Amino acid sequence: MGFECGIVGLPNVGKSTLFNALLSTMQAEAANYPFCTIEPNVGRVAVPDERLPLLAKIASSAKQIPTQLEFVDIAGLVRGASKGEGKGNEFLSHIRTVDAILYVLRCFEDSDIVHVEGSVDPLRDAEVIETELMLADLDSLEKRLPAAQKKAKGGDKTAAEQIAMMERAIKVLQDGKPATAVNPRDKAERKLLDGLQLLTSKPVMFVCNVEEQFAATGNSLSAKVEAMAAGRNASCVVVSAKIEAEISILPSEEEKKEFLSSLGLAETGLAKVVKAGYQLLDLITYFTVGPKETRAWTIQSGTLAPQAAGVIHSDFEAGFIRAETVSYGDYTQYDGEAGAKKAGRFRLEGKEYVVQDGDVLHFRFGP
Repeated sequence: MGFECGIVGLPNVGKSTLFNALLSTMQAEAANYPFCTIEPNVGRVAVPDERLPLLAKIASSAKQIPTQLEFVDIAGLVRGASKGEGKGNEFLSHIRTVDAILYVLRCFEDSDIVHVEGSVDPLRDAEVIETELMLADLDSLEKRLPAAQKKAKGGDKTAAEQIAMMERAIKVLQDGKPATAVNPRDKAERKLLDGLQLLTSKPVMFVCNVEEQFAATGNSLSAKVEAMAAGRNASCVVVSAKIEAEISILPSEEEKKEFLSSLGLAETGLAKVVKAGYQLLDLITYFTVGPKETRAWTIQSGTLAPQAAGVIHSDFEAGFIRAETVSYGDYTQYDGEAGAKKAGRFRLEGKEYVVQDGDVLHFRFGP
């Protein structure tokens, strides 16, 4: 699976600047006025993974293919968006299918860039965003409930189960809480809640956009957001959209590393967002390695070998026989598959094997 994330925020918080930088393009116009992003922008970026080039070097692979993550950039929300204010509810529909939502919050002061609320307050901005998402969810459920009730009266058992979950979600939302507060009791209830595609049932990451000089340390505003996120068990990342924009136009990786080092940064904002996103969604990466290519694949933690094989191709899952397996540590320590075999670190795993992060796998399958 991939990592698909919707980016939301109020106008003029640096949301589209960050999106542009992450994609190293100008796919979304960044300008100092509200609603400059008038259509949802979707872009796929390579997920940085320092393990990939080392595996490719050991295997003398002709190509390296990283796994990818998808960003969906949505026009700036304002108070009343769920009721049609600004660009309105139309934009919210574009992020109902994403895996997680990034709240980009303005944590910088700049008198040249107007704030739609009149002052800089990231906690208030986060509340505005979440309120609009909750109102949109409530509106969606109240419109869908009558149709589900009609199906249930006709004997549709699935509809009856959906109604029970809808009613629980409506109660939570009416109480001013996000749909995550429903707290599904088991996998079946989690599946029902996920099936409703509620905006506030998705994992949330707060992205604090700070001034360049605070990119490494954060500032007093981002500290408030970090404290709030910790209290909600949510992810929080501090980035400088301006720095990310500058990095994105540098021609070589060496220049990017030198630039980051000069600012006291060990990695880009993208890398931080990806790592936080992986943790947020409980994702891991496995690799396939050979002379033609070394490739990274993203799966959910806890995925069994046949389902991991199915990420490559459905035939691999249907005809799964076994997975030839070497851990990343063993592959690199013993200089590849042959060395791992000689050291007794090469394993044959069956259908019940739970794939581990960093596994180097070769799937055997039949008709």
